[in-house]
Amino acid sequence: MPLSSASALPPLRMAVVGHVEWVEFLAVDQLPRPGAIGHALRTLEEPAGGGAVVAVQMARLLKQPVQFFTALGRDAVGDACVKRLEQLGLEVHVAWREAPTRRGLSLVDDEGDRAITVIGERLTPTLADPLPWAELADCDGLFVTAADAPLFKACRAAAVLAATPRVRLPVLQEAEVALDALIGSGLDPGERLDPAQLTPPPQTLIRTEGAAGGLSLPGGRYAPAPLPGPMVESYGCGDSFAAGVVTGLAARWSLAQSIALGAQCGAACATRFGPYG
Repeated sequence: MPLSSASALPPLRMAVVGHVEWVEFLAVDQLPRPGAIGHALRTLEEPAGGGAVVAVQMARLLKQPVQFFTALGRDAVGDACVKRLEQLGLEVHVAWREAPTRRGLSLVDDEGDRAITVIGERLTPTLADPLPWAELADCDGLFVTAADAPLFKACRAAAVLAATPRVRLPVLQEAEVALDALIGSGLDPGERLDPAQLTPPPQTLIRTEGAAGGLSLPGGRYAPAPLPGPMVESYGCGDSFAAGVVTGLAARWSLAQSIALGAQCGAACATRFGPYG
């Protein structure tokens, strides 16, 4: 279903620097319990993780390719990630690693509750990787989910730069980059970052709270968008929200308009099995 606000977006050059996880999604009759045997009612395998989900959502909003800079293992899973992400509208730039591509397992029950297990280390692109980093300076908007500090500094060449706290605090602190927005979950303790820990602090801090909407500083509380269909699961909703917000900011929309677009993206994701439908 098309998003009501997206048709007003101008042509934009967008990019994501971040990570991928090859995820097997299972709709189960019950979440795992000690000693119990559960059954998968539906299965799906996709390249997911924050970087991939944000980039695909941006490409769908703009109806044009989005550049995605990532790191993958030199294995069959890594090759499958590239093939599928290109099918989903991304121009993929890969730093190949000898370590295996990270995988994951996401389980959701019939009430929308879920559990996620990741397998292996997150593979992170770095500025030392021979990728076309000079193209970042031509970007209207850029979102980062994984990078080393030198690469994060180089990302500031984009007109609008946003990131998730999952980049990790030591990287954010070492880079000392002025972020236009820091967007993370207000419900995940691993993403609750005090902006006073960063120098300089981000211009905007957004903490998502799922179906309750969230909090923007500045801006205050914002409401969620209505679901365009039945609730299925929440995997990728926060990343889809971030994609909408950053795309709106890159289009020079107001913060309120950008958050409203992000909320529509998150709501649409909640009606899909897997992040892309």
